[in-house]
Amino acid sequence: MSTQSPLRVGVLVFDGVEELDAVGPWEVLASWAQRSSLRPEVLTFSADGAGVRCAKGLSLVPDTGAEDVGPLTVLVHPGGRGTRTLLTDETHLAWVRRMRARTPLMTSVCTGALVYAAAGLLAGRPATTHHSALDALVTAEPSVLVDTDARFVDDGDLITSAGVSAGIDMALHLVARLESTDAALAVRRDLQYDPLPPV
Repeated sequence: MSTQSPLRVGVLVFDGVEELDAVGPWEVLASWAQRSSLRPEVLTFSADGAGVRCAKGLSLVPDTGAEDVGPLTVLVHPGGRGTRTLLTDETHLAWVRRMRARTPLMTSVCTGALVYAAAGLLAGRPATTHHSALDALVTAEPSVLVDTDARFVDDGDLITSAGVSAGIDMALHLVARLESTDAALAVRRDLQYDPLPPV
């Protein structure tokens, strides 16, 4: 994918968003922005610009609102309990479709993929989501080609990732796509992200 100038990445936040779904990719991408010669802008936004309460109680104050966020190169749509409301929110689904029409790369973390499915973005396309929501993904879009094993699925102009921490892997992949593998490796080293869980 060719980069655009300016290169802008927006992470959507909403009430009930899973904390790491949003903050994990943001941390990777913001760390990249600090070191990259491409000078990407990474920002958070909510529907109306107001603060949100995340799924486990963390409060976040976004940079701006959806109406003022401007053109994006990449949209990151996280998941979390709040997506259950968004799945049937026609205003939000219409906004997702509008963003699809003008955003070169749409990405999701966890159950953010369910929103994309409900908006019609995943028809006939490979995708993944949190392991507990795979059936719900098929219910939302019966023609979706579910990948039950992948941490993330890159289908060109649309990337979906599995649950929670998989969004970090997806964000590192984004850095590799938008700049280089070396840039992604440097960010990974900065964050000391080298998973070796003790259990």
